[in-house]
Amino acid sequence: MALTIPAHLLPADGRFGAGPSKVRPGQVEALAAAGAAVLGTSHRQPPVKQLVGRIRAGLATLFDAPDGYEVVLGNGGSTAFWDVATACLVERRAQHAAFGEFGAKFAASTAGAPFLRAPQVLSADAGSVALLEPSPKDDPVDVHATPHNETSTGAMVTPVRVPGSTGLMLVDATSGAGALPVDLAETDVYYFAPQKVFAADGGLWLAVASPAAIERAERVEAGAAASGRWVPEFLSFTTALTNSRADQTLNTPAVATLVMLADQVDWLLAQGGLAWSVARSRTSAEILYGWAEARAWATPFVAEKEHRSTVVGTIDLDASIDATAVVKTLRENGVYDVFPYRKLGRNQLRVGMFPAVDPADVEALTQSVDYVVEHLA
Repeated sequence: MALTIPAHLLPADGRFGAGPSKVRPGQVEALAAAGAAVLGTSHRQPPVKQLVGRIRAGLATLFDAPDGYEVVLGNGGSTAFWDVATACLVERRAQHAAFGEFGAKFAASTAGAPFLRAPQVLSADAGSVALLEPSPKDDPVDVHATPHNETSTGAMVTPVRVPGSTGLMLVDATSGAGALPVDLAETDVYYFAPQKVFAADGGLWLAVASPAAIERAERVEAGAAASGRWVPEFLSFTTALTNSRADQTLNTPAVATLVMLADQVDWLLAQGGLAWSVARSRTSAEILYGWAEARAWATPFVAEKEHRSTVVGTIDLDASIDATAVVKTLRENGVYDVFPYRKLGRNQLRVGMFPAVDPADVEALTQSVDYVVEHLA
């Protein structure tokens, strides 16, 4: 017989996925209201172009984009953007900080490019972080790349430029953008996808790009043929930029995703912008990590407090507790998607703490886990 968690212990909303993340009711209402005016219409016509323009302006405001920085949209998600960056932004050689699945995947992309030198990969074990550093003077890199937040492990860093380097700074912010503090002046490309903080569906990549990054892409792509580099149109950064300046994407986007994304950006700005969302996620993280530290059978996976993510929390459970059974029981009681990253293979819970998640629900989640652990034992 399935274990029933008392109703007074359960969260009001049981969605804690690390992505796709909880979608607010307001976004669903916005989608319904869009109706025939937007859904099912051409992305090259004014209704959808106005929607894209609203997103671009809202993101520039949310991130306080410096003068000259532009918001760019492209098809394909962050995975596609690694190939865009490999084709158009790395000139000769990249340096990667790899401390989880997604930083390592970008490194694999540049390593596989026949027109680039082998990348310099700075690795760290899962649960810790690797930090970018000055490259060797006799073999310098022209791109430094790091995740802002590693979704697979729940580790985060503060993006800062590498002292003395003239290389571009590329930051994968897929699960952190919109809820982690950032100074975009410390970056050249701050890129992400909409299915985490922005609570939309996947299939798009978004990037805030500096003038230096734009100039690099224009120069690399202009010389591609002469250098033996192949840049297909789908992976062309300058093509994405040209379309974005016209408030559209190269290929047909999922318009419903644009509607949900636009509504979420508006909501974040109305609540108080980036400062508000950072504080809200930080409150949830303090609840989660404080709970784990107070239990003999739970431990924050990331040892260094300063590197514990405030948007995706990972908690190891003692070997005597079957995390899979805990996750299954929670799901049977309407508490969803707190499973660990599949390739990490740990006896662990992973909790999405994006701004749409109420900190009170994180508190209720911890109470529910306490109940399940006690009664399964």
